Amino acid sequence: TDEEYQRPHLYRLWRSLPPKGRAAFFVGGLMRAAIQRANDEIDEPQFSIWLRHIAKMQEELVADGSLVLKFFLHTPAKAQKKKLKKAKKDPHAGWQVDKRDWAALDSMGPVLPIAERMLRETSGIGAPWTIVESTDSRYRDLTVARTILAALTARLNEQTAHTARPLAESVFGDFDAEANVLSGIDLSQSLTRGEYRAQLAKEQAKLKELSLEARQRGVTTVLAFEGWDAAGKGGVIRRITGAMEAGDYRVIPVAAPTEEERRYHYMWRFWRDLPLAGKVVIFDRTWYGRVLVERLEGFATPAEWQRAFDEINDFEAQMVEQGYYVAKFWLHISPDEQLARFKAREETPYKSHKITEEDYRNRERWDDYVKAVDQMVLRTTSDRARWNVIPANDKHFARVAALRQINEGLARTLGKS
Repeated sequence: TDEEYQRPHLYRLWRSLPPKGRAAFFVGGLMRAAIQRANDEIDEPQFSIWLRHIAKMQEELVADGSLVLKFFLHTPAKAQKKKLKKAKKDPHAGWQVDKRDWAALDSMGPVLPIAERMLRETSGIGAPWTIVESTDSRYRDLTVARTILAALTARLNEQTAHTARPLAESVFGDFDAEANVLSGIDLSQSLTRGEYRAQLAKEQAKLKELSLEARQRGVTTVLAFEGWDAAGKGGVIRRITGAMEAGDYRVIPVAAPTEEERRYHYMWRFWRDLPLAGKVVIFDRTWYGRVLVERLEGFATPAEWQRAFDEINDFEAQMVEQGYYVAKFWLHISPDEQLARFKAREETPYKSHKITEEDYRNRERWDDYVKAVDQMVLRTTSDRARWNVIPANDKHFARVAALRQINEGLARTLGKS
């Protein structure tokens, strides 16, 4: 559909995934891509990237415990032609045959080598293709049914659900010893009130102009915000949205997954929130929770959070390949500044609800979070999905710095710098 066309190619597959314990059937999408490649409707680099993302998605689903069964129903050209002629003469089935079926038959020769490549490159561990000779419909149906039954029976008879290959049990067993991203940030940077007002107005005016052009040209923007508790994410986000038309953006606050969301793959809830072309989505907390709080608090297993780095990189790569502007921000403050802000919140009636015992408990693991953030930034930074670590001890400086980074990145995406 037009709505699906405006998002990454795998958006409609992710959106249609069934919850745990349920089943879904997907028909025909992969073969359509092979036909498009044979007709030069998509080029070789696009097709290769698409195959890689399909294989990666299957790998992620299998690692998460899904049973993925794939069937390629093959009918030789001669038998296919006979079937089409017979169906065309059938008064009850003739309406199902149209010129597209005959065109597909005519293109079978050049399509088959591409289809064979597709089968090879998407037959990953745990999700192989079953090729079924389909000239005889009764044999075809029985073979598919028996294969499904055998796979379901085998899975139900397993003593434990499928798990990924064993990984290190220690939260920091494979930590990059030289990772020191946060320690190099100068937190003394600040602006006077006069500097802040002047620079804020300048950057907001620039963002208003760039976001309008992005909307007109169909360039989608995804902004992801992470940071310490009380680092000022909300204040930064309000200065961003203050420069945009209300209908052009959506802010998504991310909390712990709901009961419904836990029934799906971890990334499912983020895929479904990707915006239409030209729109802006701002995530207040993000998919990085898996490699931060879920990792450190034990809500994710070592296997889950360790494979999340690759899953996240693949997710962001698909957005970038679709033409999205993707920017990620970590708002960094010192422990002393955080404590001062906690105390100020407790003393401010309309802010006191923001402080809980958990906030203070998290401070006890500050050093662990520093290590996790350092590793996160190193493992998930790319040229077109960059991490921007913003010094945020001074809220005014942080707001202007974030706006400036967004403007520079959006201008690059629009080809203006």
